[in-house]
Amino acid sequence: MGDKKKKLKGKFYKKELARLQIELVKLHEWVKVKGLKVVVLFEGRDAAGKGGVIKRITQRLNPRICRVVALGTPTDKEKSQWYFQRYVDELPAAGEMVLFDRSWYNRAGVEHVMGFCTEDQYRDFLFTCPQFERMLIRSGIILVKYWFSISDEEQERRFQKRNTDPVRRWKLSPMDVQSRSKWVEYSKAKDEMFRHTDIKEAIWNVVEADDKDRARLNCIHHLLSLIPYKDLTLKPVKLPPRQKDKHYRRPPINSQHFIPDVY
Repeated sequence: MGDKKKKLKGKFYKKELARLQIELVKLHEWVKVKGLKVVVLFEGRDAAGKGGVIKRITQRLNPRICRVVALGTPTDKEKSQWYFQRYVDELPAAGEMVLFDRSWYNRAGVEHVMGFCTEDQYRDFLFTCPQFERMLIRSGIILVKYWFSISDEEQERRFQKRNTDPVRRWKLSPMDVQSRSKWVEYSKAKDEMFRHTDIKEAIWNVVEADDKDRARLNCIHHLLSLIPYKDLTLKPVKLPPRQKDKHYRRPPINSQHFIPDVY
C-alpha cells in the first residue's frame, strides 16, 4: 500500500463519478454496436469493496448489455461437471459485457483455504486456468481481471461496521466470519494464485481498496482506458405528439386497487 492520502471531498467524488459513468455509457454503447465480448472479473478479500465498484459501474447502464454474474454455491450436479462449465454458461455473446462478482477463482481462494476441494483439484486449477483464459482470449473475449487489495485493519473495521448496521449485516456471511481466522492462509493462497495466473495475456490489475471512493474512481477510470471506444450514444429523438381520443374515459379510481398513500 502507498502512503495514506487525504480523503476525497464528497463533491469532487460525486462529480467525477458522474463524469466516468457518462463514459461508461459510451463504452457500453460501443460494445453493443461493435459486437465486442467483454468479461471483467472482480476478486479480492471479503469486504474489499468489489460490490460497491460493480454497483457504480452498472448504475447507469442497460442491464441487457452489461450484466452482473454472482454465482452461489454449486449444486450437486454442477459439482460433478467440468469445473469451468457453469462459468462458461455465463460468458457474453457479441455486444455484451459480463461482470463477475467472484469467478472461477473461487477454487484458488475460498475452496482451497476452506477445504471445499481436494489438493489435486486445486493444483489442476492452477495448471489449467491460464490455458482456459488464453482460450477465451483467442475466441475474441476481452478479459480483464481486478484484485481488490485491502489491509487487515480496514477489513476488520468494515466487518465491525457491518455487524452493527442492520441493513448491512446480511453482507457478513458465515464464510466471512470464518475467514477472520484464516488471514494468513488466504494471503498465501492469493500469492500462489498470482504466481500461476498473472499471465501476460490476462494480468492481474491490483486496486488499492482501503479508500472506497478512490478505489471506485481508479477502477472505473482504468477499465475505460483498456478498451478504445468512440462516442456512439444515441441522439435525442423527436417525440411524436401523444394520441388524443375524445371518446376515451379513464376507469373510476374506486374500480382499481391503489396502494395506501402513506407519504
